[in-house]
Amino acid sequence: MPVPTPGREGEAASLVLQELSAEVPPAGDPHGLKQTFRALRHRNFRLFAAGQIVSLVGTWMQTVAQAWLVYRLTHSELLLGTAWFCTQIPVFAFGALGGLAADRYSRHRLVVVTQILSMFQALALAALTLSGKVQVPQIMVLAVVLGTINAFDMPGRQSLIIEMTSKDDLLNAISLNSAIFNGARVVGPAVAGLLVAAFGEGVCFLLNGVSFLAVIGCLLAMRLPKFQRRAQDSPWAHLAAGFKYVHGHRAVRTLLGMMAAITIAGMPALVLMPFFADAIFHRGSRGMGILMGAMGAGAVAGTLVLAWRARLSTLPQVIFRSALLLGAGFCFFAWSNVFYYSLAAMPLIGYSVMRQMASANTLIQTLIPDEFRGRTMAFYTMTVVGLGPVGSLAAGALAHAYGARLTVFAGGALAMTAAGIFRMKWHVFREVL
Repeated sequence: MPVPTPGREGEAASLVLQELSAEVPPAGDPHGLKQTFRALRHRNFRLFAAGQIVSLVGTWMQTVAQAWLVYRLTHSELLLGTAWFCTQIPVFAFGALGGLAADRYSRHRLVVVTQILSMFQALALAALTLSGKVQVPQIMVLAVVLGTINAFDMPGRQSLIIEMTSKDDLLNAISLNSAIFNGARVVGPAVAGLLVAAFGEGVCFLLNGVSFLAVIGCLLAMRLPKFQRRAQDSPWAHLAAGFKYVHGHRAVRTLLGMMAAITIAGMPALVLMPFFADAIFHRGSRGMGILMGAMGAGAVAGTLVLAWRARLSTLPQVIFRSALLLGAGFCFFAWSNVFYYSLAAMPLIGYSVMRQMASANTLIQTLIPDEFRGRTMAFYTMTVVGLGPVGSLAAGALAHAYGARLTVFAGGALAMTAAGIFRMKWHVFREVL
């Protein structure tokens, strides 16, 4: 298969960017607020959003409950990091295969299958926990299973968004999808904290399993164009072509490098959240739920503002500023001795990280042709999720050796350093913006 050159793709992407930017109202446009939810005019995206609202609340409940379960059973920062490692390393190991599947087969069917498998994983974890027989090795094995499913689900789901909407509404759809994700981050951890305190972790896993029925039903109700993609080359050649394309596209390569650094920088705060909530602030599972919920509230605000006011030409600037603010937020959180001061920092952290992720996602999807969408989004997923194991294991080990505060502070310093390097490479976007 011939691989488009970055120069040619830059010319095509520039035209697309001009068309897309024209669809986004200026910051002072009085009708801007009405445009915030314009992607919902597409029936398929409305169904997708409705299913995600229910399912993602359950997903965040399971994430929080699993972290708390590991902490309750072990009281080990290292094993907290290991649990994150087991969930995310398969995304890095198999993400390229997930992208290959998304480009060779029906993305819609792929996502339906992965959601069904995720439901069974949650129900298996619920059964073990509610029976009182759950052990740490079982949690780790099921975490690997979920990570393997996500390696195929994430590229397929990211690539499916444009099929559910249109190129004109891509920025808006990605921003709204991020807002839904983080709205669930507000509700899910808060509910999980209450349920874990009252009934234990198993109830959270059970409710997450049931919540998948909503998204599966909505996916099956969609009416999408008949699948027609037919790859003529071998899977290996198809995969190699994807590697070659991403490596040769300077703007995409720069974005992926930036997101990889931010992923590693952000893992210490996420992995060590149970330790901060319990050992430092003495707030237990409820405190952890409140902290993560506050982060989600900031993320919702950030992505809604992005959907309302952002222009594609300004997204590199959004990414740079968000990385600086994110690093400062981590540094402040690391050394705060007052729970409410740390709580105040969490919305700023959430605001920054999700604006950055939504901006990078939109830029990448705008710059690439559809034939490479699945494989390119697999690389994006591998950087924002798959590299998490490196950060999680490092966070656990560094916290064990040097303390949680210093580890989170180091993550903040890395985020600000990455922002500076990204600013130095800003010129690569002039070719396409």
